Formats: sequence, structure tokens, C-alpha cells
Amino acid sequence: MLQRLTGHYHTIVPHLLRNFTVAYRRERITTPDDDFLDLDWMDHPASRKLVVLSHGLEGDSSKVYIASAAHYFHQRGYHVLAWNCRSCSGEMNRTPKLYSHGQSEDLQSVVDHAVARDAFDQIVLIGYSMGGNLTLKYLGTVGRQRPEQVTHGIAFSAPCFIQHSVDSLERPDNWIYRRKFFQALAAKITAKEAQFPGTVDLSQLDRVRVWRDFDRAFSMVIGGYTDLDEYYAYLSSGHFVAGTTAPVLIVNALNDPIVPPACTPRALDRTHPLITVEEPRGGGHVGFALRGKSHNSMDERALAFVEG
Repeated sequence: MLQRLTGHYHTIVPHLLRNFTVAYRRERITTPDDDFLDLDWMDHPASRKLVVLSHGLEGDSSKVYIASAAHYFHQRGYHVLAWNCRSCSGEMNRTPKLYSHGQSEDLQSVVDHAVARDAFDQIVLIGYSMGGNLTLKYLGTVGRQRPEQVTHGIAFSAPCFIQHSVDSLERPDNWIYRRKFFQALAAKITAKEAQFPGTVDLSQLDRVRVWRDFDRAFSMVIGGYTDLDEYYAYLSSGHFVAGTTAPVLIVNALNDPIVPPACTPRALDRTHPLITVEEPRGGGHVGFALRGKSHNSMDERALAFVEG
């Protein structure tokens, strides 16, 4: 019980007490399926190092954990690219597809765009929660086709086996996260149905009792799947990350209320030469506050992994 209480505290309080405002330069790119992604840049003069930041579920480039990393790495000589998933940049995307934990092809579009600029000798990928899962899946699926400029992948609070995170969301003490995510996603599903009538059956919203009901009625359908287990397997980076050819760091706190230990691919830490798994006792879900510091321990650990 104490671990759960500290997990909520470590998750919620850092987001309430910390505030970062960073100045981005926005760029819009077109995806292979004729949708768009909005990329937010912080340029650094004379640097050829880039960090690519991937946000979590219903997040965006303005979230405190993204802004903190952007500021921290920019101050240490990196260009920053904080990209926004489809529908997360303040404007609904153009296609029936939204985004998901498994849609790593969008991250690939972002990375390929950065590589094509021919301006970076080193590209570091850092993701948080869903963005961490996307980072791990991208590196696992791209494998030996990885651009040589992409040197490291780092994931914090990553639900590598999504079904276990779904189970955690259903715990009674997680009602606040469940309600927040459901309200935001239900609004987007409703907007998407208005944009493309017949995509989903909105009457199912009133019948959602558990998170799997929502995924079965909406997420799975939009993703083009007919079987929920197969859909969860597609989402879960734990089934793909072993294919990485770049060093990977996974940091999941043991008191994370949303990502339980079952989500963490512990075996790969012992068997895979390129994968490091760390499970600190505290940190919550994308919290990891540092007392007396404006940044967080995720920023410090990421830089140390890359440059240590």
C-alpha cells in the first residue's frame, strides 16, 4: 500500500509543481499515407547532435517532461526535435488513423526526415511512457536498417507489454489516470467519427466498463485489428526490441502505478548485450523528480547513458 501511495505521489506532484516553457520552431511534414506530423525544434548553432523526444499517451511537445528534456539537452549542446503524434499538436489529423503505442512508423518518418537533412552526426532517441514504447519498437523493427546516425535509444516508464499496463489501469486506485485518458480519447474518437462517418460505433462509448472494452470497440478497430490479443501483441515493444542494433536503456520505476514490473523485459537485461534495464525503487510514472533541481533524474540519466 505504501509503495502505491508513493507511486502516485511521485507521478502527480512533479507535474503539478514544475513548469517549463521552451521556445520551439514548428515544422510540418507529410507521412507516406498523406497525413501530417508536427515537429517542434530547438536549433543549436554549430552542433551536429540531435535528441528526438517522443511523448506519452495524450501528451504533446509542451508537457513538462518533454520541455524539461528539451531545455536540458539544448543547454548541453544538442539540437532538439520534440514531435507530436497524430492529433496531438492541436489540430486533428487528416486520415482515419489516429496514433497508438505500436505505430512506430510515424517515429520512423520523423527519424528519416532528420537524417535527410544531413545536418547531424548523432541522433539520440528518448521516449516517455507510450513514446518510450514507440522508441523501443522502432529500434527493434528497423534492426540492421537503422540509420548510422541513430546511436542510442532510451525509454522511461515504457509499457513494453501493454496488456499488463491495461490491467494496472483497472486498479481502483488508478481511477484518476483512467478517467483522464478515457475522457481525452473519447473526445478524439467522437471527432474522428464526425470526420469519417462509419469508422466506429459511438454507441459503444456508453457500454465501456473496463479499458479493454474501449480498446475492443475503438482502438482495435481504428488500428485495423479484429482480435484484441493480436492488437496488444502489435502494440507491445517487448516483442520487438530484441532486434535493436543500437544500445538501449529502459528505466521503469518499481512504484510506477501505470507500468507494473510485468511490463519490463527483465530477461533481456541478462541476455542481450545492447539492452540495459534499470528499475529504481521510486520515480512513479514519468515523474523522477530531483529535489532542488529544475530538471529531473530522467534528463541526467539519459545524458549519462549517451555520453558516459
